[in-house]
Amino acid sequence: MPDIVIRAAERRDLPRLTDIYNYYVVNTAITFDLKPFTVEERTEWFEMHRAKGRYRLLVAEQGSDLLGFASTGPFRAKQAYETTVETSIYCAPEATNRRIGTLLYTALFDALEGEDVHRFVAGITLPNDASVALHKRFGFTQVGVFTENGRKLGRYWSVAWFERGLVV
Repeated sequence: MPDIVIRAAERRDLPRLTDIYNYYVVNTAITFDLKPFTVEERTEWFEMHRAKGRYRLLVAEQGSDLLGFASTGPFRAKQAYETTVETSIYCAPEATNRRIGTLLYTALFDALEGEDVHRFVAGITLPNDASVALHKRFGFTQVGVFTENGRKLGRYWSVAWFERGLVV
């Protein structure tokens, strides 16, 4: 079986990235989006990422199979927040528990060294032991929990917030 390759996302990846994300929209509370996206609706999100700078989008690929992605994006719209980025990571459901998240986050944080980023933040819908463990492994610390602040799939969910600096 071919090795897993981590690379910058390309436009041709957008349909598969959308499929992976939509799985979590439809089947889980991991994201608080409520309806699936079309590829066209995800284009603006895709295009905010660059090969250099704060906002990156990396994919994990094995052969011709795209297995997951990790990204950074704006935390808040106000300018004073510009050096804080929110991280996000999603693996295809058939590709979980294969350490792909570890490969993606390793490459993502390596790629962002030297960029003007001061703080990374991540919101994790609870419970999600795997995501909490991944973020702790990469030096994130839990800084708070918003209790029952999202309603999806017929119930309320809490979100734990984590942060870390560029260097841990």
